Amino acid sequence: MRSLFIRRIYRVVLLVVAMGISACGGGGGGPSLGGGVPPDVEALEAEITAALDAADTDVDFTLAIRAGNGHSYTYRSGDSTEFTVYRSASTSKWVTAAVILDLVKDGVLSLEDRPQDYLSFWPTEGNLSQISLAQLLSFTSGLANEPLCMNRPLVDFESCVQQIPAENDAAPVPGTEFYYSGAHMQVAGLMAVHASQVDAWTELFAAFQGRYGLFPSAVYDLPSVQNPRLAGGMHWTGAEYLDFLGAIYAQSILSPALLNAMMTDQLGGAAIVYSPAESGAGVDWHYGFGNWIECRGIPFDCAETQKVSSPGAYGAYPFIDFQHGYYGILAREGALGSFVEGYSLFAEVEDLLQQWAAKNQ
Repeated sequence: MRSLFIRRIYRVVLLVVAMGISACGGGGGGPSLGGGVPPDVEALEAEITAALDAADTDVDFTLAIRAGNGHSYTYRSGDSTEFTVYRSASTSKWVTAAVILDLVKDGVLSLEDRPQDYLSFWPTEGNLSQISLAQLLSFTSGLANEPLCMNRPLVDFESCVQQIPAENDAAPVPGTEFYYSGAHMQVAGLMAVHASQVDAWTELFAAFQGRYGLFPSAVYDLPSVQNPRLAGGMHWTGAEYLDFLGAIYAQSILSPALLNAMMTDQLGGAAIVYSPAESGAGVDWHYGFGNWIECRGIPFDCAETQKVSSPGAYGAYPFIDFQHGYYGILAREGALGSFVEGYSLFAEVEDLLQQWAAKNQ
């Protein structure tokens, strides 16, 4: 992972310049072709467009990608554009992790901190007392069960988090099991709120937005602003999410060490008890902090991070492909549980996208 970062340093200046440039282009699903695009790149983009035009999809979508030299390509279908507002589902996990890790960077929190350091109601004995912030962000804390209040808009965020210990009173030893659940991030988020001495998660997110100029119109508002579901409760646009991915790729947020940790396998030998990547797509991906560490090997055999992602249950698929030098997002909102449809749609053109990336380094 670290060597991949080092090999990309020479691209950072170009990427920072490109960061504020939204992909442009015609309607009808056409590619965005800027001035001076080499003929072979233009031809490949036309081929990608034709393949996406022919793809079988149940909802409109936008695919926006950006390469190592800053060149972008955007495909739009139907009424979907990179400025369409979509519900995040689990794509918000990556954003939430970044907001919390930014506090770690500033020394407000430590990855070794425990919930009871900030939450007076948290148990001080037993397995729950041994949970670390790192385990919360990597979903290895043992908090598999979500209280029903996490989906109720009129409930207060903190009072809902207070129900999580009782829902998980038989939790395993922290670090021994990976379980994909939103409870981990609710606890981590409340730790961040208390450590920062603010009143609500919205204040932390607003500070992150202002500090980096990212997600200017995005909001955590599901099921409500007063009770945000941090692992799946945002609204964002594809253009905003693309810029967030670009900031990670260019290392213009957090720190190199924290970015490296975020996108490194954090399972540490934990048994995978529940993974939608495994049950839905049949892949053996591992997990970093708020994002999947993708690996083609089954079982997982990737010694170095090559690709990371954070798919959502409505089929959106944000990713960074370090091996091929590009990043992007398939933005869509299908039925709840249509993660596989979005991922499969992306997979149909992934070989062409990798070729496109290779021509834009």
